[in-house]
Amino acid sequence: MSKANSPTSSNTDRENERGADSPNGVRPKGRGEDAGDPNCPFCHGLGYLRRDLPLGHPEFGKLELCSCRQADVRARIRERLFSLSHLDDLERMTFETFEPRGRVGLGEEQKASLERSFNQALAYSRALQGWLLIQGGYGCGKTHLAAAIANACVGLGVPTLFVTVPDLLDTLRSAYGDEETAFDERFEQVRQAPLLILDDFGTQNATDWAREKLFQILNHRYTNRLSTVVTTNLSLEEIDGRIRSRLLDPEVVSSIRILAPDYRRPSEDTSQPELSSLALHRQQTFGTFNMRPGEKLAPSELKSLERAFEAARQFAEKPQGWLVFTGPYGCGKTHLASAIANYHASQGHPATFVVVPDLLDHLRATFSPTSSVSYDRRFEDVRTSALLVLDDLGTQATTPWVREKLYQLFNHRYNAALPTVITTADPLDDIDPRLRSRMLDARLCTIYGVTAPPFRGVAPRRRSKH
Repeated sequence: MSKANSPTSSNTDRENERGADSPNGVRPKGRGEDAGDPNCPFCHGLGYLRRDLPLGHPEFGKLELCSCRQADVRARIRERLFSLSHLDDLERMTFETFEPRGRVGLGEEQKASLERSFNQALAYSRALQGWLLIQGGYGCGKTHLAAAIANACVGLGVPTLFVTVPDLLDTLRSAYGDEETAFDERFEQVRQAPLLILDDFGTQNATDWAREKLFQILNHRYTNRLSTVVTTNLSLEEIDGRIRSRLLDPEVVSSIRILAPDYRRPSEDTSQPELSSLALHRQQTFGTFNMRPGEKLAPSELKSLERAFEAARQFAEKPQGWLVFTGPYGCGKTHLASAIANYHASQGHPATFVVVPDLLDHLRATFSPTSSVSYDRRFEDVRTSALLVLDDLGTQATTPWVREKLYQLFNHRYNAALPTVITTADPLDDIDPRLRSRMLDARLCTIYGVTAPPFRGVAPRRRSKH
């Protein structure tokens, strides 16, 4: 070692006599647990070095671990982080036990999202570069993939901290009154962990203190480019703006979204949007649509049904732009709109089917103090839905608030050209002019009028008496 990097015995002896603090907060103790190799030619068993630097140098007087102790310190860090992680409970969650194509019955898009997520998580565990954000609903496999990353990295000797966010905050709170562990030491363990995995981000109690601690942790790791994995079922719009800005940095963060439903509830497709009422219309498919051959409809009425049916079928195959069905109540508009959404969902794609008055009730309900979801999240879910079906436009009460919300919804989807299906029994002239102007734009929207009368069914023929 050069003179600048080598200690003198007087330097280290005096420093040890004063009991100076070490860089990791542990005080040198001669031959105690922090002692080095007694045969080390550099520290001669003290375990620490102090570089011979001129007075005024920013590193002057700072103790550094001797190379003879670094392996032991790294092992202790791994042990401490592993004990905090409780990875013993998650040891079965590995890449080998993950089903990359999901369970039987998933749609192709759901299977593909699982496979993409699996491959990206596996690649991340091998490279550990930047951050990885895993989004998806409850039970879709986020935690399994995060735990698989943790287990793989622990197996390679990487010091890893895996913790759910509520548990992390509880651990930090408890450190305030813990005589064994100082808060600063515990907080620093989290901030500096070579690999930090935060599971269930967003389920914590969002107090000012919790938001501040999480921001401090993530901002430090973002600034220092420390490997971090975050799983959440929230949309980015629901996350604190300061943290969201870091998660949106494509130079640091890679994002994956899992579309699969909750594996714990295989009979329910929980990947579909929460407020969608499509499950009530599951029987309304293209196969069950009645072209009403026995009703002796006028040729023009029958033609309008056929044209609307064919337009719906083509739209379902490749949803692009807007599709509007007009006509009297009971003519088949809702059945065709439901058939589009059901077909889309059967392919593993999310589809939001909602009656307009019900949608507005859902939005109003978010203002209740007991609501479990914010207005912003509910409205954002609808505005950005991959496929939105708005049934019965025009039956809602037309208050100024309602008109404004519908305009905001229409205007966003119009500007973003998001696939949208609308049914209405109102003449177009009776619809709010701002909405009508979007619906009449032939570059985006196609309108089909169904002129057939309400469907009443055909009564079964009575058997003639002989």
